[in-house]
Amino acid sequence: MSATVNLPGGETYRLRGGRGFPRPAGPSTSRVAYAAAHVVADPAAENVPGAPAAVDWERTLAFRHHLWSYGLGVAEAMDTAQRGMGLDHPATRELIRRSAAEARAVGGRIVAGVATDQLPPGPSTLPLITEAYLEQLAEVAAAGARPVLMCSRQLAATATGAEDYLQVYDRLLAAADQPVVLHWLGDMFDPALAGYWGSSDLDDATETVLQLIKDHQARVDGIKVSLLDAEREIDLRRRLPEGVRLYTGDDFNYPELIRGDEQGHSDALLGVFAAIAPAAATALAALDAGDLATYDEVFAPTLPLARHLFATPTWHYKTGIVFLAWLAGHQDHFTMLAGQQAGRSPAHLARLLVLADSAGLLPDADLAATRARAYFTVAGVAQ
Repeated sequence: MSATVNLPGGETYRLRGGRGFPRPAGPSTSRVAYAAAHVVADPAAENVPGAPAAVDWERTLAFRHHLWSYGLGVAEAMDTAQRGMGLDHPATRELIRRSAAEARAVGGRIVAGVATDQLPPGPSTLPLITEAYLEQLAEVAAAGARPVLMCSRQLAATATGAEDYLQVYDRLLAAADQPVVLHWLGDMFDPALAGYWGSSDLDDATETVLQLIKDHQARVDGIKVSLLDAEREIDLRRRLPEGVRLYTGDDFNYPELIRGDEQGHSDALLGVFAAIAPAAATALAALDAGDLATYDEVFAPTLPLARHLFATPTWHYKTGIVFLAWLAGHQDHFTMLAGQQAGRSPAHLARLLVLADSAGLLPDADLAATRARAYFTVAGVAQ
């Protein structure tokens, strides 16, 4: 087969294929690293906007085994899994239950999202929001995963200030049967979360979340921060109580944040790690060994890929994640829940193809080229 693809704009590109990253002996010993995993849609079902989510469970769970095989933990039912963009609450509940069972079977690390998306969109009441959170917290605990208290669109639409956030989270943390991961997702990932923690001023919001963590230090494992602002993340990290982790969700600056400095480092809970798992595992193994040159060398070509993948509008990054999973052979189609495969243009995905190949992340060049040619043919680019 030919490994060439005609791209939008007239360029013919020849794929080089995968680098052949080795699987590590186990998880990283110097960092805790989770990959936020996508779900594989059932291509024969009515996965159109507004329809109930129909998931290909076999392929979805196989992808989680792929992540565990590279020593990464799985962050389940997060925004990468199209939470709020196609994955409804019944499917979320089933996804967490199935993934947690698979994690137990292989000794894989797993955290899972707790949210309020069983409520109708828009403003609600603080008691209803709290009860929705508590319902999902119990579901995650019953499944056997560590909870991630996700940002709530309903809380963002209802709360009138920081005290409302503190009131709701005080109840949740008091009810948790184990330390949880807090979650701060910027509005570039979800515009409905603007002003989270009670203020559009990020300095004020930071003070609120620090107060919450200091008041409940023993019940907080860490906080995932996705603000795409490295300096702000480092400042927050340095102010956290001892023993509370900062899980970077910064898909633009993760190599420097995970590497850290003389005052500390970030751990990882990243959507991009689902796309670059083999490279991430190799880089983390190098960091464990103190081989910073290899760490930098392996991560360097993944950064242009990540910055393109998460380009504005950032919330459509899931389309690129699924496109790469298809090209890499993790699923047999490019279909998404709620028809979200239309979230990126052919030109955007063409650039993603080149960047992924340059980073050595497409293991079979012929397979990736065959699939890319099929996609671009449908998009009107003659092959």
